[in-house]
Amino acid sequence: MADFNAVATQFVTHYYNTFDTDRKLLASLYRDDSKLTFQDDAQIGSANIANKLSALPFTKVVHKYNPPDAQPTANSIVILVTGQLLVDDSDAPLSYSQTFVLGQDAAGQWYVQNDIFKLVVF
Repeated sequence: MADFNAVATQFVTHYYNTFDTDRKLLASLYRDDSKLTFQDDAQIGSANIANKLSALPFTKVVHKYNPPDAQPTANSIVILVTGQLLVDDSDAPLSYSQTFVLGQDAAGQWYVQNDIFKLVVF
């Protein structure tokens, strides 16, 4: 397996840069069997996931995150990200946790098999 830490770091950088600039483009990172749970709302498939992410109720977002933690499995990479995000013009950051499971397709391309996002609210 490729250097899983390097894959995780590159993926997270690309994911959040894309999310912060044009969420619609995230569809290419998912497949028809990909799963997303976003704040208890579950979606399956790249089109449904892209629609969910594009319909979130804000226009601007900036993710600030810690370096990801990653572990390899037999056929995938599990990635945990913690951080904060700023939405629209708010000065109050929202803490979040996001877990990805990356798989490889037949061409060796990494894609998101599973994605769980949760705001951390106490």
